Amino acid sequence: MNTIKQRKKELGNLRPKPTIDLQVLNRFWEEVLTAYADKPLHMMTQSEESPFPHMKVSKVSYHGYDETPIHAWYITRTDQSQDNPSPCIVTFPGYTGDRGFPERYAHWLMMGYSVFAVDVRGQGGETGNLMPLDSGVVKGWVSQGITDIHRTYYMAISMDAARAIDVAAQQPGVDPSKIAVVGGSQGGGLALMTGALNSKVAAIVADIPNMCRMDYGVLHSVSSLNEIAQYIKRYPEQLDQILEHLAYFDMLNLAPRIQVPVMVSVGWKDTVCMPETIYAAYNRIEAEKEIRDYPFSGHEVNEYQKREGMLFLERILNKV
Repeated sequence: MNTIKQRKKELGNLRPKPTIDLQVLNRFWEEVLTAYADKPLHMMTQSEESPFPHMKVSKVSYHGYDETPIHAWYITRTDQSQDNPSPCIVTFPGYTGDRGFPERYAHWLMMGYSVFAVDVRGQGGETGNLMPLDSGVVKGWVSQGITDIHRTYYMAISMDAARAIDVAAQQPGVDPSKIAVVGGSQGGGLALMTGALNSKVAAIVADIPNMCRMDYGVLHSVSSLNEIAQYIKRYPEQLDQILEHLAYFDMLNLAPRIQVPVMVSVGWKDTVCMPETIYAAYNRIEAEKEIRDYPFSGHEVNEYQKREGMLFLERILNKV
């Protein structure tokens, strides 16, 4: 057995224990989701000019976790008929990123899909963040409210993402039974999170996802989870409390809640979302699933994988 095959076998057998009891986790999230079930979305839509003659763009805002307007694009082909609903791809950006320009998503329109592209609050996009800053944070966003599970940044972006699916399902021309979620890195983590929290999700493509085996990530990652490491470095007495809170947002623990087909990709040289974190979560998914290994890739999603994700969704959505 060569080294590559040996590494694949090791990752495939990687099964660290959950960091929270599943019944406790499920009870927590069912209480949260029930509390949000009747909360108004306050959705607002306005047409947006596009230089591309075959692309129709609307700017949509809605309320997720709190009163912060979360901004998104809803993009369709100009010949899209509301009488013939299409699948919809919901996307989230990587950490520090934004939803970008609508033409970023033209390939999905070429596949016959509509797109709902969502900002993440407070980062590089148009969306702000009205969460109260009750205590100090280290550089970045993810340590905000880290000692209060109901006011942590992870709670905010998780509920923003989960409610994005409800907004997408209400867009004209969308087939609500064919909503897929796609993202890379932070976006991949949020794609998995929405699949765990919102039953309207029909399929997931999570590339090099974050928010997996988060205690390992805090210890080893060089990116967003390192911000939490820096916070704990300043306040070491809060280590146990913070790790306990992170467990509620860790896809290692939430993976069994996913009940729809999933494709995950992983770069073995990734120092941001290490394969030890991604495989730990992937191995606990009980639904239909596929994984794509890239032994010589770091924290990146190459064109080959982008096509693989498109082909995966084409197969799955044609079955729905």
